[in-house]
Amino acid sequence: MDVERPSRVGALLREWRQRRRLSQLDLALLADTSARHLSYVETGRARPSRAMVLRLSAALDVPLRERNTLLLAADYAPAYRESSLDDEYMASIRSALDTMLTAHEPYPAVVVDRLWNVLIGNRAMSVLMDGIPPHLLEPRPNVFRLLLHPDGLAAHLANLGEVRSLSLERLRRQVSATGDAQLRALYEEVCRYPVPADEESGETGGPGQRPSPVQVPLRIRTPYGELSMFGTMATFGAPADVTLSELAIELFYPLDRFTADALRALAGQTGP
Repeated sequence: MDVERPSRVGALLREWRQRRRLSQLDLALLADTSARHLSYVETGRARPSRAMVLRLSAALDVPLRERNTLLLAADYAPAYRESSLDDEYMASIRSALDTMLTAHEPYPAVVVDRLWNVLIGNRAMSVLMDGIPPHLLEPRPNVFRLLLHPDGLAAHLANLGEVRSLSLERLRRQVSATGDAQLRALYEEVCRYPVPADEESGETGGPGQRPSPVQVPLRIRTPYGELSMFGTMATFGAPADVTLSELAIELFYPLDRFTADALRALAGQTGP
């Protein structure tokens, strides 16, 4: 007598549902199916169709990379291509990124992947990367290592405690939302970096703190004076490629006139 081999997809879907803190009934309503059918899928008593896997993935806001994993677990082919930025297929995307980063000068801008590795940076990023040792730049710089490692920007941040607290919370939330093992390893690594005793609390609004509309700006001590910046994040809408879905563009802006003038002056020194 043949015994049906349970599919891994049910267990994975249950993990994603629990990660999103949804009941079976909640998810069934979102995916336009029945709680009973969903229960059968999760326990392996029913094999979901390809369309159902995609509907459940969308309802759970599963990243495209993991949607492919769910499809493979259900014995279906992946739905989303994963391309290199260097592929001809991605030429229009690379051109758009280059245009955005160049247009943002003389202010720093950077493109990162899902693990916060720096893929592309504009020339103005040199003000943040100047003096960073090679072991933090190879094979690729990582935003959290650059910010929090004692050999990186941490040594030059006037508000390290605040930046560290906000950065770790941001990364912790991303780990919780995605369940990504590599992100979790990064979080555990940067949490272990030593912190000066007077910076451990991460409290805001300390003595001498300048008023700011941004809760935690970057306040960086440089040879040109203290530069104050804030960042904004941009992503591509409706991506159909795994790589594209995982790209983020961080654009830094000056928080005061001194910083704006200093960045423009530095851009003039580096030339075209």
